[in-house]
Amino acid sequence: MARIGAAPGERSHQEEAEARAGTTNPLQGGSTPLTGEMGSDRPVVHTPSGTAQVPGEPVMDGFFRLWKRTRQIREEAIRAFWFCTAIFAVVALFFILFFLIQNGYPIFEQVGVSNFLAGDVWNPTGAAPAYGIFPLIVGTLLVTLGAMALAVPLGIAVAVFIAELAPPGARAVMKPAVELLAGIPSVVYGFFGLVILTDWIRVSFNVASGETWLAASILLGIMALPTIVSVSEDAIGAVPRGYREGSLALGATHWQTIAGVVVPGALSGITAAIILGMGRAIGETMAVIMVAGNAGVVPEPLWNVLSPVRTLTGTLGIEMGEVAVGSAHYHALFGVAVVLLVITLAVNLFARGILARVSEQHTATAARVARKRGCGTIKPYAYAVLGIGALGTLTAATDILVAAAVAVALFGAVYVRRRVSAKTGQKIAFGFLYAAAGIVLFVLGVILFDIVYNGAPALSWEFLTASPSNLGRAGGIGPAILGTLYLVGGAILFALPIGVGAAIYLHEYTREGRITEIIRAGVDLLGGTPSIVFGLFGFAFLVLYLNLGVSLLAGQITLGLMILPTIIRTTEEALKSVPDSVREGSLALGATPWQTIRQVVLPPAVPGILTGTILGIGRAAGETAPILFTAVVFSRRFLPTSVTEPVMALPYHLFILATNVPGARENQYGTALVLLVLVAAIYLVAIVIRTRYQRSIQW
Repeated sequence: MARIGAAPGERSHQEEAEARAGTTNPLQGGSTPLTGEMGSDRPVVHTPSGTAQVPGEPVMDGFFRLWKRTRQIREEAIRAFWFCTAIFAVVALFFILFFLIQNGYPIFEQVGVSNFLAGDVWNPTGAAPAYGIFPLIVGTLLVTLGAMALAVPLGIAVAVFIAELAPPGARAVMKPAVELLAGIPSVVYGFFGLVILTDWIRVSFNVASGETWLAASILLGIMALPTIVSVSEDAIGAVPRGYREGSLALGATHWQTIAGVVVPGALSGITAAIILGMGRAIGETMAVIMVAGNAGVVPEPLWNVLSPVRTLTGTLGIEMGEVAVGSAHYHALFGVAVVLLVITLAVNLFARGILARVSEQHTATAARVARKRGCGTIKPYAYAVLGIGALGTLTAATDILVAAAVAVALFGAVYVRRRVSAKTGQKIAFGFLYAAAGIVLFVLGVILFDIVYNGAPALSWEFLTASPSNLGRAGGIGPAILGTLYLVGGAILFALPIGVGAAIYLHEYTREGRITEIIRAGVDLLGGTPSIVFGLFGFAFLVLYLNLGVSLLAGQITLGLMILPTIIRTTEEALKSVPDSVREGSLALGATPWQTIRQVVLPPAVPGILTGTILGIGRAAGETAPILFTAVVFSRRFLPTSVTEPVMALPYHLFILATNVPGARENQYGTALVLLVLVAAIYLVAIVIRTRYQRSIQW
């Protein structure tokens, strides 16, 4: 990929273009080639005896040097400015780590790292406080594993369906449906789970409460689906088309080609998708709080999916708002945040490493490696070792009867697979893929229908404009709507210039190297940081350290930090879509790097940048955890008159209505519907802009 800037010791594209075209005449602003001696800026005349320089005006000669030096200084200053915006993500990640560790270190010193991590009782408010987070870690892992058991097969099946089977019309439906699932705010998922899912579990399994590990896993599985589907589809699409054609030419069926060539060839990317989906599940806060039961115990027996559990994120969301600043309980919660951040950073680093391997498939050498990895076979004894290990782990986690049942089911599936013909196997497999796509559409339809059907009666002009009354049971949500818009607007004003500047530097001013790798890693890790961790950082740094208090400004900055990686990624992708020939042509005509970027590169990239901005707006509008401790109050009759005052916000208002205010069902659904429509409309605009841009762009 070409870059406008040049690394130290290298010639930039501008210098190379001028070397080919001749020295540009700066006074005319054009590209008239001038012939002169090496290192001379003066024109020459040709004579029978050779060449001679035309004596130049000393004043004009000095003016030219000054003009050239001024232009060079300006370009260096612009480049330095964009570098500062690019390094901002790394600095922000460092500050987050620093403040979490600073506030969490006292509990590690007081209790000890081993006691804190392995202690089996979490009771920080008891007569004898206990700070063991082992039940919280177990609850987090169990909920995540349950979510992955649902999301992984379903997500991969949907990704294969979209990439390999879906006709254009079905693909046009499935991709927006998956993106809409990603855009539904987590608090809306939590509200749906609290009202519908937990009640279904309570009735179906005849238990006292449906707020269980099972409910949390189902909900997080649905929320992790879009991540797994999107990344897996990209990995499957990266498999060279020649692999498919070669397999089909050898007589394989379509399904045999998918299962034996395409999926193995995309295995690294699919693995990264699973890991990223796992990170999404680990970092979720509000939905888990609303449906998991929040009991800090290890289920007995361990596989009791109907037991309530408490996660690391849920503990932070529940207890941080009521703790005394500086107490042992306060430091213990920051210790929990440190553990959570370490887990998520490790997961995202692992996924990043795997995705780096996927990018190798774009080279011929990597294609040969992919053939060996994708089309090779694993020896039978390797399958036996893996199977025995998996069954042993399952036996240890559950009991021998469960492991035996799983083994019988697996052997039965293998036996049936070998007994049926290739065509029959393909029909069965395709049936499963179509069923998976149908399940995703059904889940989305159920959620939308429930929210719209029950929320529509609450909508009125008074509901949309009035202030709440009677603890939200009556009145409206006008201040919450405007407060949400204030928060989102400030977050975009903070994040957009930094995000666009960082993307410009990463793609236009630098080549791949150590500094670039560090910046990209910082952006990726910042994007994988749980939203509740942003909230704690905002509370510790902005609210307390900078003494901003719980205010609109603190919430705007916190949300801006959270959406910054989204803007950087989408802007960089938009810049990549502009061909290098456009840049080289501009440089060859004498334009400076910044003139080329501003006048040639950025205009065609604006739709992509706008799409990223809209996606950032949608995410900021639907988030609750980052503003939980930094910006919001439940009820406020008037709008804030300055950025130092707190505000109402739709996500937080819905969370409090659903979890703390009985008898407000109609307003709960009305608030959920307004929030859902707001975020869905924002995402729809992004999808329309992206689609129109993809159709209209021609290079």
